[in-house]
Amino acid sequence: MRPKYSCSMQLTRAADYGVRVMIHLATLRAGERALLPSLAAGTDAPLSFLSKVLQALARAKMITSRRGKAGGFVLLEKGRAATIKEVVEAVDGPISLNTCVSSSNSCGRALWCPAHPVWAEAQRAMIEVLEGRSIEELAAQLKSAPAEENPAVAGLVET
Repeated sequence: MRPKYSCSMQLTRAADYGVRVMIHLATLRAGERALLPSLAAGTDAPLSFLSKVLQALARAKMITSRRGKAGGFVLLEKGRAATIKEVVEAVDGPISLNTCVSSSNSCGRALWCPAHPVWAEAQRAMIEVLEGRSIEELAAQLKSAPAEENPAVAGLVET
């Protein structure tokens, strides 16, 4: 019998959209601006929700924006070099698999709880994976994928 509750160890939608939009921006030429509607379409993210994600990324100085006729969003060098972990934390704050392993809390049960070392090991592994991939690397991977295998590539191929 399956439990009636859902999985709680999941990336937030905001963080997922943040990673998507950063990868999308990294596929553009350096300095090229993208408008919010094209970013929303290119990342399958709702326009109003993506706007809030972009604000968080701008506060983290990973992207910049300009209003007006020549406006739009531009990926900064810090954003291009950012790891997935850095993007997720720019949107959601520090990553913590469980409150007992968050850096801001010390767990009173850590010394005797048999689950604590498991959570700590899983936290380290997750952080290691997220730190191991950059936005630039993922964008290059996306750009090199055959269009028939990835419809997102179709709009990136220069003719």
